[in-house]
Amino acid sequence: MSIVVAYKYAANPQDTTVGSDGVVDWSRAKAAVSEYDPVAIQVARTVADAKGEELVGISVGDAQVSSSMAKKAALSRGFDRALVVADDAARDLNATAVAAALAALVHKVEGANILLTGDSSIDESAKMMSALVAGYLGWPCFQEVSAVEANGNGWTITQATASGTRTITVDGPVVVAVTTDAATVKVPGMKDVLQAGKKPMDTVALADLGVEPISVEV
Repeated sequence: MSIVVAYKYAANPQDTTVGSDGVVDWSRAKAAVSEYDPVAIQVARTVADAKGEELVGISVGDAQVSSSMAKKAALSRGFDRALVVADDAARDLNATAVAAALAALVHKVEGANILLTGDSSIDESAKMMSALVAGYLGWPCFQEVSAVEANGNGWTITQATASGTRTITVDGPVVVAVTTDAATVKVPGMKDVLQAGKKPMDTVALADLGVEPISVEV
């Protein structure tokens, strides 16, 4: 069995500037692992360690996702390896198409039966990706999850609600989006960064995933 986390390598909109003409200048916005994803990685690392399983990171983005900087930034967080789409053709994909690609990557991870995501992405903050990927996988999805534990062939999930929390037992695979306070994130040290450079990151061409073009008219 493998534990899988979907992460996003994206530019932070807080680093952008807006000109008098209304045009957004992204030139100073540096790409990084999306702000809320390290929490999901930390939760997944705890689960993987408890079960003695592999922790795999997956991501869909342009060519910079597989760069040395992006690789170290992601794998230093605790992944054992990564499987990514690093293709400039992915730059113009909408959220639905990205979800289809992420689901295809999950299918390529042998024994995967849980996918964790952050609460939202730093750049879009739509909070839809976990549900969209779950739809393509055919797995149940739970958001606002504050804790995850393995339970036989399934999972015990603690979910935050308006009145407190509730505990849910799931038999079989599941997608969960964790809350921003689900875990205390460990800041990678120099040793973690150096080790990350030696960990495997495999790339998959977007064309090889068979993702159909999905158009959205606004």
